[in-house]
Amino acid sequence: MFTGLIREIATVKAQRENRLTISAKYRPKIGDSIAINGVCLTVVKVEQTTFDVELGSETRDIISAEKFQGRVHMEPAMRADDRFEGHIVQGHIDATGIVKSITQNGNSVDIIIGIDKKHIINIIPKGSITIDGVSLTINDVFEDSFRLTIIPHTIKETLIGTYKVGDKINIETDLFARYISRILLHKTGEKNLTWNDIERMHSLY
Repeated sequence: MFTGLIREIATVKAQRENRLTISAKYRPKIGDSIAINGVCLTVVKVEQTTFDVELGSETRDIISAEKFQGRVHMEPAMRADDRFEGHIVQGHIDATGIVKSITQNGNSVDIIIGIDKKHIINIIPKGSITIDGVSLTINDVFEDSFRLTIIPHTIKETLIGTYKVGDKINIETDLFARYISRILLHKTGEKNLTWNDIERMHSLY
């Protein structure tokens, strides 16, 4: 489990089919779980200044190869005695999104992210979402996109400030939203529920 709080900006030194070689100050142990741009990967080799993580075939099918190049967000798995911050993150990517627009808004930046419509049910207004491993709050949700407001601290401490329109990003929706939407799907049989539908159901009880 992760929190979506980035420990370090690491660098991918090499990519060979199912392996990445990562350069970072953090020193993991073989078998450790580490999130690279939001993807939970297992450490399989450790050297003096680098370590290798292994990619599964399903990961390679979902994630664009460009998300494992150059500088990347890195977060080691949370320990049982860690202070809990951010939100619950599994490191299991649901989809990739596209940066649709970037707008300066005072001292912050508004970013609109486009995503396949089927994932919108799991994206909650004022809820949490993980973007390339970074825990963020959703401001608005639209038919096939959502809006984030990025504060200066996040821009400074992550790679989000380098995003450009058209960039692909890794998205993990909120764990509890996925559970709830799955339960409602089985209970109602409706595949196209919206959050307005869910709020209406809630008002009946």
